[in-house]
Amino acid sequence: MFNSEIDSFLARHNYIALEPRAALIDMDGTLYDSMPRHADAWLRMVSEIGIEATREEFFMYEGRTGASTINLLFNREFHRDATECEIKELYHRKTVYFNELPDVEPMPGAAEMLDFFKKVGMKRVLVTGSGQSSLINRLDNDFPGAFTPEMMVTGRDTVNGKPAPDPFLIAMKKAGVTPAQSIVIENAPLGVESGDAAGAFTIGVTTGPIPGAALKEAGAAIVFPDMETLAEHLPILIYALSTHRRNLN
Repeated sequence: MFNSEIDSFLARHNYIALEPRAALIDMDGTLYDSMPRHADAWLRMVSEIGIEATREEFFMYEGRTGASTINLLFNREFHRDATECEIKELYHRKTVYFNELPDVEPMPGAAEMLDFFKKVGMKRVLVTGSGQSSLINRLDNDFPGAFTPEMMVTGRDTVNGKPAPDPFLIAMKKAGVTPAQSIVIENAPLGVESGDAAGAFTIGVTTGPIPGAALKEAGAAIVFPDMETLAEHLPILIYALSTHRRNLN
């Protein structure tokens, strides 16, 4: 099981084998069912400043830093970047609106996934484009001991956010691993593209409205329908990743 997906990934990245030692894990839509609320908060904020947008497009922007999303919208609507002052004020407004919405819940299957990585001795690193303190500060309550501050990469830690490989490359450095020793868990095309560009075996999970085909097109080596299914198959997948070698004949 999974050998064809692994073979395809190894050939595409010119690897002989993989040695998974660290899991680099997205937050929104992966650990938390938070993307619908993010989309609602973004849509409310941009509508107040005269920017036309759809709720659905914010699912596609997931993974970008707040500044990157604001600049993308400003360039589309006003043909210029936002000023630093505008970015600070608008992202604060979006954050206020997000916090006014009902609390988000941990994604079913996320805790089981994290427990498995701990059991097999794999390091766990949070890699998120978000600066949403209300969620980041909840991590240790909802997933006790899963992430230390030293094992987090947030939107505040990199200039070039997803889809650039930088967030995951920073995470690899924090974990002391190479791309061939890393796996990425992502639910959004930009995050998948970022993980694949960093050279990691990237697992897509369709926890939102974005179809699995879009995650595959972005570079996902394999796609699961939800976090519970991923958690269920992780023992077999990690074993396959650890033992399978590319056939050069």
